Amino acid sequence: MSQEIEIEFKNILTREEFYRIKSHFQLREEQFFMQENHYFDTLTFSLKERGSALRIRKKKNDYVITLKEPAPVGILETHQIVSETEALKMIECGGLLQGEISERLLQVGISDKDLLYFGTLTTNRAEINYKDGLLVFDHSMYLSTEDYEMEYEVTNEERGKKIFLTLCEELKIPIRDTKNKIRRFYEQKQKSLQ
Repeated sequence: MSQEIEIEFKNILTREEFYRIKSHFQLREEQFFMQENHYFDTLTFSLKERGSALRIRKKKNDYVITLKEPAPVGILETHQIVSETEALKMIECGGLLQGEISERLLQVGISDKDLLYFGTLTTNRAEINYKDGLLVFDHSMYLSTEDYEMEYEVTNEERGKKIFLTLCEELKIPIRDTKNKIRRFYEQKQKSLQ
């Protein structure tokens, strides 16, 4: 198990903005890679209600369970590596492999047995180092929806915010209220259940 604090700034983009930025940074198709995020919650969205989220990410041939929880600054991410067999079993049957993450969920009153697989978000992603952080370009597809996004991952919140806002201004990209991928996925999932 490992933990880290994630500090990132993000902005949803139009398709035209995404391709304009891709050209601006001279990103080539071979710089993009696919990753899958498989999302879980309870039937009553217990994790969402706590401002938390749970996913299994497949990146290349590796599978990692990540629990995201609010932190005083950024998001606390707890990671647990699992095998492909274990990941596929959780996706097929629900529930959660025993370990640090299931123990943490029990501490806040969520049983691993109540977790259900909600669906998959697939992202075509490119990453480049930019100033003091990592600039990420995402084209995501989920639940009959697709969207585009630019993220800036940093270790210093104040400096990162200044750099990100300046970059958006230089690129003539308006700052938009941007929910994270999990929130956008959950909202689309809730619409599909109505």
